[in-house]
Amino acid sequence: MILDGNDPLAIATAARAVRSGALLGLPTETVYGLAADASSDAAVAQIFAAKGRPSDHPLIVHVANAEGIRHFASSVPPFAQALVNAFWPGPLTLILPRLPGVATAATGGQDSVGLRCPAHPVAHALLVACAAPGDDAQAGGPPVWGVAAPSANRFGRVSPTTAQHVQDELGADLLVLDGGACAVGIESTIVDCTRGVPVLLRPGAITREQIAAACGMAPLSKEDLPDHTPRASGTLEAHYAPNAKVRLMDAKALQTGLDLLGAEAANIAVYARAVLRTKSSRLVMRRMPADAAATAQQLFAVLRGFDDDGVKLIWIETPPPSPDWEGVRDRLQRAAAA
Repeated sequence: MILDGNDPLAIATAARAVRSGALLGLPTETVYGLAADASSDAAVAQIFAAKGRPSDHPLIVHVANAEGIRHFASSVPPFAQALVNAFWPGPLTLILPRLPGVATAATGGQDSVGLRCPAHPVAHALLVACAAPGDDAQAGGPPVWGVAAPSANRFGRVSPTTAQHVQDELGADLLVLDGGACAVGIESTIVDCTRGVPVLLRPGAITREQIAAACGMAPLSKEDLPDHTPRASGTLEAHYAPNAKVRLMDAKALQTGLDLLGAEAANIAVYARAVLRTKSSRLVMRRMPADAAATAQQLFAVLRGFDDDGVKLIWIETPPPSPDWEGVRDRLQRAAAA
C-alpha cells in the first residue's frame, strides 16, 4: 500500500508500523529503502528475508540527525566528525566502531556500523516520528533511534527510485511512503572511518575531492588498505543488475555494433551520450545526459524501463573517466559483471 509521504497521518501510521516491528518502504534522496527498526534483530531478519540478502551482508542504519550517532557508535574520529558537519544530512554513510550489543543483526555481526542521516524530508519526518518519546500502545511502542534501510529491491537487482518501483518489486502488501522520484538516484558514498584514515568503500554523489576538502585527508581506496576492510552495502563485484545483460562500450564500438547488425538489430536497448545511427526500427534508444548528476538521477529508472521493454541486451556507453562520474561508473561496472 502506497501512502502520501507528505501527509502527517501517513508518517504517524508508518512510524507505528516500524515501532511494531514491521517493514516499510522509505524514500531517501538516494534510493528507496526497505526500512525496519535497526535495534530489533527480529525486524531486521525480515529485511534479509524479503530481499533474499545474505544475513552477513551489513545494512546501513539511518538516523534523524547527528545526535543519533551516540545510540549506535562508540566513538567518532575527528575526521569523521568533520564529514558529518559537512555532509549530514545527505548522501554520505560513515562506517564507525559499533557500541557492543547494539544493532548486531543489522551490522551482519561486525564490530562496526554504517550510519547515515538522509536529507529527504519524508525520511527525516519518519525518523523523527520513530524516535519521538512514547512507549504506550497508542504511540506504537518505545522509541526507535534508527532504521536499517537497504535498497527496497531483491538482492543484487536494480535499486528503486520511485514508490511504484518498490511496490512492483516487493508487492502491494508492503507499506510504502511516497516521496516522489529520488533526487540523487544512486546509493550513498560510503567512507570507512574505523582505521584512522578515511577509506572510500563505495563512491557516490559525494566525491573524493569533496571528502578531502571537508576533512583535510585524501580518502584511500580499499585496495590501498585491504586488511580488515569492513563488509559494506553495495560493494559486491556483481550488483545493481537488470534482467537484461549489460555491456559497456565506447561510442565507436557502439556504432560499429549497430552497423554490423543493421536493420536486423532487435531486443537491444542503447543508452549513450553519443548520437548514434541505426537502420533498425526495433531498437530501444535512450540518450544519456552529458552531466554525471543527471545521469545518476535517472540511471536505475532507465535500466528498469529497459527491462519493462523486454530487451535481452543493454548496450551502454562507458562513462567518462572524470571524478564526478565515479559513482555512475561503479554502478554500471557492477551491473555489467552480473
